[in-house]
Amino acid sequence: MSTAYIGIGSNLGNREENCKKAITILIENGVKVTKLSSIVETEPWGVRNQPEFINMAIKIETGLKPYELLSLLKNIESAVGRFPGPRWGARVIDLDILFYNDLVMKTADLEIPHPRISEREFVLKPLAEIAPDKIHPVLKKSITALFNDISG
Repeated sequence: MSTAYIGIGSNLGNREENCKKAITILIENGVKVTKLSSIVETEPWGVRNQPEFINMAIKIETGLKPYELLSLLKNIESAVGRFPGPRWGARVIDLDILFYNDLVMKTADLEIPHPRISEREFVLKPLAEIAPDKIHPVLKKSITALFNDISG
């Protein structure tokens, strides 16, 4: 089994229900959710003229390999009602692999750890709640240190 951290966000429809539905579908697909952060409400990032987001992070255990997990997350996004749209635009649900064990990989389709973790308070705040001592395998800093860097 591998340990991964998933970032979850929503800013359209019933945002909280969208997040809960995504987690339920993950569990129905054999993924074990071991920790859930609180939900934080955040301003949009990238494209400002859109509704506020809610964001959270979860820790999971899975037998899925990274690309299998990515495929499952994309299928869940579709099932919850996400359709292709502009980058950083409004969305019913957004699911991102933040970390997968201590894997470091970069391909055209998938980059782990997520490349913008250290820039996004809306990712770091919930992640710091459930994995404060997790060390970023590239930046060699804890999630708490990264959060303090950006929020201070």
